[in-house]
Amino acid sequence: MTISKTGNLRIVGLVVALALMLAGCSAMYEADSAPNQAGATPYPQAQYRMAADARYGFSTGGSATVNDAPYDATFFKNYGVNPFIDTEDDRYSTFGMDVDTASYTIARRFVTDGYRPDPDSVRVEEFINYFKQEYEPPSAEAFAIHIDGAPSPFGSDKHWLMRVGLQGEMIDSHERADTSLVFVIDISGSMSMENRLGLVKESLGLLVGELRPNDRVGVVVYGSDARVLLEPTSGDNEDAIMEAVHRLRPHGWSTNAAAGLRLGYQMAQGLIAPGRTTRVVLLSDGVANDGHTGSVSILEDVRSYVDQGIQISTIGFGMGNYNDVLMERLADDGNGNYAHVDTINQAHRVFVENLTGMLQVIAKDAKVQVDFNPDVVSRYRLIGYENRRVADQDFRNDTVDAGEVGAGHSVTALYELKFHEDASGQMADVFLRYEDPKTGKIEEIHQGFNRGQMQSTVEAASARFQLDSAVAEYAELMRDSYWAQDGSFEDVMVLAERVSALLPDDQDVAEFAALVAQASRIAERDRS
Repeated sequence: MTISKTGNLRIVGLVVALALMLAGCSAMYEADSAPNQAGATPYPQAQYRMAADARYGFSTGGSATVNDAPYDATFFKNYGVNPFIDTEDDRYSTFGMDVDTASYTIARRFVTDGYRPDPDSVRVEEFINYFKQEYEPPSAEAFAIHIDGAPSPFGSDKHWLMRVGLQGEMIDSHERADTSLVFVIDISGSMSMENRLGLVKESLGLLVGELRPNDRVGVVVYGSDARVLLEPTSGDNEDAIMEAVHRLRPHGWSTNAAAGLRLGYQMAQGLIAPGRTTRVVLLSDGVANDGHTGSVSILEDVRSYVDQGIQISTIGFGMGNYNDVLMERLADDGNGNYAHVDTINQAHRVFVENLTGMLQVIAKDAKVQVDFNPDVVSRYRLIGYENRRVADQDFRNDTVDAGEVGAGHSVTALYELKFHEDASGQMADVFLRYEDPKTGKIEEIHQGFNRGQMQSTVEAASARFQLDSAVAEYAELMRDSYWAQDGSFEDVMVLAERVSALLPDDQDVAEFAALVAQASRIAERDRS
């Protein structure tokens, strides 16, 4: 069945919602031994979708993963929730680094508008990595490893949190490599809604002021088909670039994202040169209903360009009929990053404040492995990174795709732990392995951590550690995690307000505290 952008197939969403609810009802768990939660979403999905329909004026459909089938709907993918692992069974935890932040921005928009996000849209690591961490930058290597820990402020008094922080080297904007950027812009009919294309134009207006004379910029647009709007031009030719931006208009109702990306990669291929970064930037609501419509087939179509080193950034705009799965998978599998822009302030964050991090990659296929000492740590749980898991035996398999990290980026992972009674000594070793994009050389660094380095109370931990703890619990509640079933937004709000007082100059933290308060009100309303 073809679902048009003007159609309203609400029944599809209700059928999928019922299936998810039934799957959630069938899950049985025991304390500290819950299996992977894939498919178990206790929150009534139909309630979420009908609320979204009312707010955004679309049929939001279901959360099934669809590839190469026209599917104009908001949908997300449930990657499950990591279980606790006994260290006697598996002492290693391995995952690919992730610098994406879109999940937090999407959830923020829903909560701000008075609705609870679809639990499947919540990726905990993207919530945590949205915030500044203030790790000390490396002095010589490309990365510095920071590890700290304290009792968990949530759950039982036997649970502890360990934070693994990875800080990339800082590069000033004037020191970044010259860049060739090809913007692939969705101008299909859906981009006229909620002023999506208008926000794209404002965002590009911010970016133009950050370009340099040696940068090259091209623009490809697509709706039913794809065409070149601006041939590659110098970054200091602001008039020509902005003239092209001003000409952006919604056109057509069919959306051939595959054709747009193919043409964009072809243009980018002609811009590859030694010492330059070449990147395709997709600006879209992620909806594709013509030609190849799934990330797998789209990437197969442009795989040869990706293999030549052309990177991608996917920047999402809009809600309602929004395809988070497509945007995330294109970025993850296309060696790139994924962000979502919902306001001009967020556009400034992505296209100005974090531009160097987006353009200057300092590590390719970056993987992390934590080796827990079974004599000290009884069990552990990685909070988030469910769709970034790497097989333990593949940590040093350098053909396995992992994460790309840009200059100045920090990556944070939280582990929930239980210790053996009265155990002490070395509790964990953290290894980071990546490819240097300049030399192609594989680098590996290591940092150990002793239980004696853990703080005795959460109040004694740094303000940023406390913030990460609150953000993780907030996300766990949002995604109906089994591990947060006894938690509440009220408990998170207490910690969020304390952290906000500790970090009074951080507007993101103040905003987070307000979001938790709003989420608490939404939860109370939905219960009544």
